[in-house]
Amino acid sequence: MNPGGEPERDESGLPPVDIEIPDDARELDRDVHAYYRELRAQRRQQRGLRVRGSLAKDGIVLPLLACCLILALITGTLLTVFTATSDQNLTGPFAPVKPTAKPPATSHAPASGATSAPAGASTPSNAASPTPEPGILPGLLPRATLAVAGQALPVQEFSQAALVLVPAQCNCAATVGWLIGVVAGAHAQPYLVYTTSTQADVVRLYASLSRANRAAVMLAAESDVNNLLRESIPGNLSEDGLAAILIGPKKDVLYAGGLSPKDDATALIKALTH
Repeated sequence: MNPGGEPERDESGLPPVDIEIPDDARELDRDVHAYYRELRAQRRQQRGLRVRGSLAKDGIVLPLLACCLILALITGTLLTVFTATSDQNLTGPFAPVKPTAKPPATSHAPASGATSAPAGASTPSNAASPTPEPGILPGLLPRATLAVAGQALPVQEFSQAALVLVPAQCNCAATVGWLIGVVAGAHAQPYLVYTTSTQADVVRLYASLSRANRAAVMLAAESDVNNLLRESIPGNLSEDGLAAILIGPKKDVLYAGGLSPKDDATALIKALTH
């Protein structure tokens, strides 16, 4: 200030300020405390900003971690419960499971009274057994010849056919009708085979059949004097009773005897179709 009491011209461009200097420094205690309070408030504000900033950065990660932890706890609890429940059903500490035995493989099971051992059939020289299983070794038919519709046909050329050997004085019309229906249902050809001694009986039996059975069956005369078809029937079947020789599409043979309409025809159908 100049001696006249007026402020001098300030070349710095700052506004004029009145400065008051107290006589005692204790008068400044109030201002000092206020200044420290402002510093503490600023430090608290800065700490709050740092905490909120870190939370804002991890705002997605933390909820994901919390969810993963909750799922892990739930999974562990469920596994513990299920394991304890399953252990109660075991008879021992390691209760092994017994393997199920597989049923033996069979190709063509004979019907009641059926067998696979043709007594008079011709067998290959390299056959291991003279009585082969039905449906396994083809061509096990006797070298016989049948006369069908005036034409001589070797039995070895028959395929998907059933040769029904009717004995003399056979009271078996019901069984023959049932057998013809089974053979025709398997899309095979049934034949009523007769000889000179059984021709009259077979003709009467044929006349007693239903119209459908007569349309499906054919009459066949055995021209061999040695009666090879009847001789080929195995000994455990009735030699004088009703018998049948079933021939499959692969020349597999099944001999059957003692047949009845009450029998299960599954084996007969398999022999004619496999």
